[in-house]
Amino acid sequence: MLQLFLDSAESYTAIAVFVATYLFIAVGKLPGYHLDRAGAALLGACLMVWLGVLSLDDAFAAIDFDTIALLFGMMIVVANLRLSGFFELVNEWVVVRARYPLVLLGAIVLLAGVLSAFLVNDTICLVMTPLVLDVTLRLKRNPVPYLLAVALASNVGSVATITGNPQNMIVGSLSRIPYARFALELAPVAAAGLLLTVAMIALIYRREFLHREGFVVKVSRPVRYLQPVVIKSLLVMGAMIVLFFAGQPVAKVAILGGAYMLFTRRIKAHKVYREIDWPLLVMFSGLFVVVAAFERVAVTPGVIAAVARQHLDDVAVLSTVTAVLSNLVSNVPAVLMLKSFVGNLADPQRAWLAVAMASTLAGNFTLVGSVANLIVAQRAQGAGVTIGFWTYFKVGAPLTVLTILFGVAWLGNA
Repeated sequence: MLQLFLDSAESYTAIAVFVATYLFIAVGKLPGYHLDRAGAALLGACLMVWLGVLSLDDAFAAIDFDTIALLFGMMIVVANLRLSGFFELVNEWVVVRARYPLVLLGAIVLLAGVLSAFLVNDTICLVMTPLVLDVTLRLKRNPVPYLLAVALASNVGSVATITGNPQNMIVGSLSRIPYARFALELAPVAAAGLLLTVAMIALIYRREFLHREGFVVKVSRPVRYLQPVVIKSLLVMGAMIVLFFAGQPVAKVAILGGAYMLFTRRIKAHKVYREIDWPLLVMFSGLFVVVAAFERVAVTPGVIAAVARQHLDDVAVLSTVTAVLSNLVSNVPAVLMLKSFVGNLADPQRAWLAVAMASTLAGNFTLVGSVANLIVAQRAQGAGVTIGFWTYFKVGAPLTVLTILFGVAWLGNA
């Protein structure tokens, strides 16, 4: 009887730690404390070990190092592209050829979407936001719709591949779906979503885009870039993409590509390390442990069977659940919460594709729906440009509904 009581107490305590960790990640702060989401995930993981829910060895085993290695490797490659001046070079090349506001909008959406598909959407928002701000302010245009384009298109474009965003990386690792099949299934959703993004922004901001008034972009200064590093980065990135599609392990390819990029005489390694999003890696590691502990005490066969009876095999139902959950606790935690149930469905790979699609596109619903959105808003705020909740919502909410509906129709009929 005593052992049963102790086991129950351990289970309830572990569930309480899990709920508290997820609530903190959803809210983002705790009054009176300076703990961030990464710290909350790490604290939750440590508490699970300290309470004895998981041993230290079990905690290490719970961390999906394939996902961590993939994300880390991609961050190194993107850091080299950024430090070499590649993004400034591409941005300037595009905008000087965009003679009309609608063409400029389309170019920004296409650039953000395509780059996000291969280079992780958060980093694309980080590098493109100041560039788009610079161009729009030089042209004396309203920067808000163009900045919305960066955030929205980076989320939509990242749907296309496993390397597009963190939650897709987790899905790719858990589902073992080949890179080429993932892209074949979801790239059409991303392409349609990018077209809808242009249409929605142009419709909401009709005065900015639906006219024939042109402009000429004047290059204020030559773009400074390191040509050898740009060429090397592009060659490495191209080789990595070829290997991804050839079926090589994505984590292995990414970490080897990143390691090779550190071997250079042009950029000091410590400058690359400053570009790495270390808190995101910490948060991922902590969440893997917290979710594994929760699964041990709460996700019983009976619970799995009960959830499976809720028609999760239906792409529309699973996509709706994923989208709602992603907006409650953020997309990465949502994917980790669903992993115990998706693997037991009749067609787990199709279900994982639906989870990847819905969790990513759901990030466009509100300003706080994804890290990419917040990066754009915060960097814009630093330049004196405000993107408020409702300013974002009037474009993001309908776009989210339309893109998810298209994704459900596409996957449901495939």
